[in-house]
Amino acid sequence: MTTALITGSTAGIGAAFARRLAADGHDLVLVARDTKRLREQATELHDRHGIEAEVLTADLAADDGIEAVAARLADRKNPVDLLVNNAGFGHKGRYLDVPMADELKMLKVHCEAVLRLTSAATEAMRVRGRGGVVNVASVAAFVPRGTYGASKAWVVQFTQGAAKDLAGTGVRLMALCPGFVRTEFHQRAGMGTDNIPAWMWLDADKLVAAALADLARGKSLSVPDPRYKVLLGATKLVPRGLLGGISSRAGRKYGPEHRTQR
Repeated sequence: MTTALITGSTAGIGAAFARRLAADGHDLVLVARDTKRLREQATELHDRHGIEAEVLTADLAADDGIEAVAARLADRKNPVDLLVNNAGFGHKGRYLDVPMADELKMLKVHCEAVLRLTSAATEAMRVRGRGGVVNVASVAAFVPRGTYGASKAWVVQFTQGAAKDLAGTGVRLMALCPGFVRTEFHQRAGMGTDNIPAWMWLDADKLVAAALADLARGKSLSVPDPRYKVLLGATKLVPRGLLGGISSRAGRKYGPEHRTQR
């Protein structure tokens, strides 16, 4: 029996990872800010799949939250075999319209927390000679899109670089880059989604299945849908200046893909 730790586990992509991994027989460490939702999720997954689900309440925008999760990942007596760094959020609005405190909080969650948790997990995994990390980024990493896209680009570059450095150790790292995913985020945030083309939406459970298959194949980057693979290929043919204008307008119109630090 192996154990997976998932941040932002109570909603969206994180919840889909929890469902799939529990169904596959993995014990879980569920991390989010909402203790009540975490306990409900843990009970449901335990009752349905017979796995053990540990609850860890933590806010990854705060040092003590990051430290608590890092300490759990470093626990050699109760090892974590798979880390899914999924917690994250987005801001709707142009640069300078978003308060600086909110921008810094995003960098704390998307970059600092990912760095510290990945380091804590992989250090312990390297000693055991096995383990995996999935860092959830976004297709926004590949287009000019403010702090959100920049932070997700950092996740991709960091993950692929670390994967190369740890090659041959038995530890796998992969950046997962989804597009628009059908979750409750937009409704909770009061964002309209009527203008988003139907073909751009992805199913969270199918996305997770594709991501885990890519991790098993040893990929360091997963874009888990042919439609988005084509879109990303097309971005290489568009001048950066034009691409920046398009992505900025689209971001203001549609808002961020997801907010998963619950």
